Amino acid sequence: MRIPLSLRQPPSVAKLHGWNLWLAGLHAGQAMVVLLLSVTKTFPVTVSFLTIDDLKTDVAGKAVLTPATHQVFELNLAYIVAAFFLLSAIAHLLMATVYRARYEADLRRNRNYLRWFEYTLSASTMLVGIALLAGVYDATSLGMIFMFSAVMNLLGLVMERVNPAKPRTVVDWSSYVVGCIAGIVPWLAIGVYIAASSVYGSGNIPTFVYWIFVSLFVFFSCFAVNMYLQYKRVGPWKDYLYGERVYMILSLVAKSLLAWQVFAGALQP
Repeated sequence: MRIPLSLRQPPSVAKLHGWNLWLAGLHAGQAMVVLLLSVTKTFPVTVSFLTIDDLKTDVAGKAVLTPATHQVFELNLAYIVAAFFLLSAIAHLLMATVYRARYEADLRRNRNYLRWFEYTLSASTMLVGIALLAGVYDATSLGMIFMFSAVMNLLGLVMERVNPAKPRTVVDWSSYVVGCIAGIVPWLAIGVYIAASSVYGSGNIPTFVYWIFVSLFVFFSCFAVNMYLQYKRVGPWKDYLYGERVYMILSLVAKSLLAWQVFAGALQP
């Protein structure tokens, strides 16, 4: 399938304004559909701690500590899916309206700080949803998965901040490398839980979870590839606006893919 010529050429700033309006509507619309069509599917969020085992203490004649867990609340998966759609919708709407002048001025300086703040929240929320599906219920683990993803995305902002020159002749890749390291940690953690279910448990994780894990890992990796191509100035990526539009497409496809795989596997009535 040939890519349309309009998508093979860098867009104008005015064209991106239209893209932001359309994407705000698409993300918001999908959020509403998920909320309207989905059944309630909740996951427990727990904390782990040490406590005295009364039985072992009586036998041993001294205090014996044992690990325990306590459920502190539940998370509704449909709300998580709707949340990352709505976060994206709000960001695109801001870029197209009240933040438009600043957004377009930033694009001309080869940066988009608002994108990274949105990804910090939406992508990290997506990873929490994937982690829950893989059996990660510990609040501390979920919090660290969220924060590692947040750090990864904020380092994308740092990458654009420390490499503002146009055209760039020397690129400082340190924040990119550290961001990739931070970004791989949540995926490794989720992978360990999935592997442990097969090795130590029954291995009955639904097939759609494996598809989500693989497909979303590929799409998340594409964001890093897009940034690499931008800073290496490869082909149409020499124009920052081309990479900006690729970010938009990747964000829409990744969120939609996750949402509807989750709906088909866990939220369908």
